[in-house]
Amino acid sequence: MTIYSIMPSELVFDGINNEPGPYVSLLIGDVTLQIEAVSPGVGRIVRLLDGPLDAYLRPELSPGTLIPYGHPVT
Repeated sequence: MTIYSIMPSELVFDGINNEPGPYVSLLIGDVTLQIEAVSPGVGRIVRLLDGPLDAYLRPELSPGTLIPYGHPVT
């Protein structure tokens, strides 16, 4: 694979070997989401794993949206 970039290779490949954060599968109604924990009780949607086709058009389920989930640990 060849990558053409004007940026230094250290910046392009920074973090390439880092494992992504722990993901949690969450079922909301009839939609299964993959979320990444941001803080206790709050997660960021990474992607939709399963659901009806119209769920992919719902703006509240778009990747990057913060949603509450579970019970915060105190």
